[in-house]
Amino acid sequence: MRIAVDAMGGDFAPEEIVAGARLAADEVDAALTLAGSPEAIDGCLREHGQADARFDIEPAADVIGMGESPSAALRGRDDSSIARAVALVADGRAQAVVSAGNSGAFMALAAMRVGMIPGVRRPAIAVRLPSPSGPRVLLDAGANADCRPEHLRDFALMGSVYAEHSLEIQCPRVGVLSIGEEKGKGNELTRAAHDLLAASDLNFVGNVEGGDIYTDGCDVIVCDGFVGNVVLKASEGVAGVLVSQLRDAIGQNLALRLVAPLFRAAMKQVTDLFDHSEHGGALLLGINGVGIVGHGCSDAQAARNAILFAHRAVESKLVERISEVFAERAKAPA
Repeated sequence: MRIAVDAMGGDFAPEEIVAGARLAADEVDAALTLAGSPEAIDGCLREHGQADARFDIEPAADVIGMGESPSAALRGRDDSSIARAVALVADGRAQAVVSAGNSGAFMALAAMRVGMIPGVRRPAIAVRLPSPSGPRVLLDAGANADCRPEHLRDFALMGSVYAEHSLEIQCPRVGVLSIGEEKGKGNELTRAAHDLLAASDLNFVGNVEGGDIYTDGCDVIVCDGFVGNVVLKASEGVAGVLVSQLRDAIGQNLALRLVAPLFRAAMKQVTDLFDHSEHGGALLLGINGVGIVGHGCSDAQAARNAILFAHRAVESKLVERISEVFAERAKAPA
């Protein structure tokens, strides 16, 4: 197995990305190829004057900026680090690609160069969210701002495969994120998607309200990428505010300061559920290979976890399982 890493993507690249790759190399049975400036990467790999021979470097002279339009990646920017990393998967030289760089450019390149799984209309970003009984999946978290009902049906199918085979959730329950539990609630998209999923062979439980996202009523939550990204960013923001407020309250109360060490570990356990660095990134489902979309502010720990995430996805044969499900669906009578 080989995993391609966009070493120049992210706010703290290449130093933190390369540092994360070095951490991951100690834990995964996979070859790692770092795409980017050979001089910059080699400088990060050197320790005590010695180069780290565990890595291959895929030279790339260009970097797609975080603020650039995704379409820029498709117009004469083949020598960018994102394009070179994606090309490794497209050419069959790697089985997974990880990037914390321009997510729009990464998704556009992956869909165009790696290609889509036959039968999948749009890729979707799948994120893990916590619940009292364990993780669940929300998709799309930002790949498609505008969707059609059949796209949400595809998302539900891919999310179900991911939940079952990677999160070990038997017969995952699927819901559509809407403004009410009743069938007729929501906009035109959610109402039509509800009807499509109700007629499918998925374990569809109906609409899911925003207040139910973190409860135990559903395992796979589908929505368009605009709504999903707002949910994701709002959740991260709320978690950050709550932690900050709690720390301030402890700091202002002597009694709480005295007992703070007793529940510090519990606090970390809860905050880790919403910490992007603990998960490393999100899966880009639907492309014909494993793609991990990292957070732009990824540090070494986040980069390490993203690579480990990619390794697990390849080992679980997630892409192959999704391909099989869509192939079977194509054979079924209309």
